[in-house]
Amino acid sequence: MRFAFPKFPANLFRRGQKPAPPAVRAFDGGGMGRRWTGFADMPSAVSAMLASGGTLARRARGLVANNAHAASGVEAWVSALVGTGLKVQSRASGLALDFEAWTDDADADELTDFYGLQAAAVRSMVISGEAFGLLLAGGRLRLLDPEQVDRNVTQNTMNGGCVIQGIEFDAGGRRVAYHIRRDQPGMPFPVSYETVRVPAAQVVHLFKRIFPGQVRGITWFAPVLLRMADYDRAMDAQLQRQLVASLFAGFIVDPKSTVENFDGTPNGSNLQVTLEPGTMSVLGAGQDVRFSEPAGLGAEVIDFLRITRDEIAAGLGVPAHVLSGDLTQANYSSLRAGLVEWRRRVEALQHGMIVFQFCRPVWRNWLLLRALSGASDMAGYFNDPAAYDAARWITPRFDWIDPLKDAEAEIAAIGAGLMSRRQAVAARGEDIERLDKEIADDNARAQRLKLTFAPQPRPILIGSPNP
Repeated sequence: MRFAFPKFPANLFRRGQKPAPPAVRAFDGGGMGRRWTGFADMPSAVSAMLASGGTLARRARGLVANNAHAASGVEAWVSALVGTGLKVQSRASGLALDFEAWTDDADADELTDFYGLQAAAVRSMVISGEAFGLLLAGGRLRLLDPEQVDRNVTQNTMNGGCVIQGIEFDAGGRRVAYHIRRDQPGMPFPVSYETVRVPAAQVVHLFKRIFPGQVRGITWFAPVLLRMADYDRAMDAQLQRQLVASLFAGFIVDPKSTVENFDGTPNGSNLQVTLEPGTMSVLGAGQDVRFSEPAGLGAEVIDFLRITRDEIAAGLGVPAHVLSGDLTQANYSSLRAGLVEWRRRVEALQHGMIVFQFCRPVWRNWLLLRALSGASDMAGYFNDPAAYDAARWITPRFDWIDPLKDAEAEIAAIGAGLMSRRQAVAARGEDIERLDKEIADDNARAQRLKLTFAPQPRPILIGSPNP
């Protein structure tokens, strides 16, 4: 991407000025000592990500397929970011309900609904670093393999723009198109490498932007790929160690170098024999059998593996107990402190990334197609599209450790005017209009059937004395 920069005035640098003194590396991180030997610098984050993105994605996919902790970390992020789905709350009356009815038909492959597409896209983003989707007729969405957006297409365009790893930019740096392969790579039949130029308005691209100027996403396992591979090998080594320790290996000690009372397979000057249940062998004079005593799994090994696992969880961005399921060293305070920080991270990603990059494009495309179809409730759409686009996305409820205490805190906050009831309901992943309608319908049905329930608490009004 090329950008025009202003020219500096001619008198900005004056002649005759003394040269600045040489810079001193006062930061340890900028030193060149022995401790930095073998450390790989990253002069350009964007170029490094473009060069390694494909390799990192392939290794992450292999790791998730074969490593239990990697698979657990992916599902932890998916359940936290999406859960049962991010649902729209439109300012225009009735549109949210119509969109909710459409969600069952959102998947062009007819395998799930719109909320299942959200989960599949986030799963692809965590593993491969990004997710792509095509907006088709009727607003339906088809998710693509990230490798279908051809990484090998990098070139300049005739209009002064460029194509970087399958994503085309105009001269101003705006995304205008994607170059997508017709066939998905890796199919068990001959595939075509032909690419199709698809306008950017028809493509949904979900990825986590880490650096300015980033073009494509990078797997979330990038900081821990090597560590997880080493951890996996260490766990396999310890498992083999325990398997060996569970066997009794016998060694025949014979000063006369005879093995008359044993049957086995000759191996040079030694005889390999096996132990079987219910057998008894009589040794000759001077012969003895000694058994191996392999070392057990020490506490220091367990502690080291746990520390390494915690390091992997930190690099992946999930709490350690969520990654491993180990709650032996957790208590109420530590769990809540960890979940509070994780919840802040999840909410930031939900609203700043998933809503903006995935949910809004699908919502706006659905509104446009609905307006073009001549729907009566979309008569003023083309005069003021923003009035129809305005919507709030409700994220799934994030359960706490002690729901009773949190409910009491919400009630107190509403009564003190620090939170609206709409905010409290939205935090639970519900739409307040729909909830109020359900409550009214329940009350009317209870009165009609003359049902009596336990008395409900009186609503707390702002400024009223606490009963």
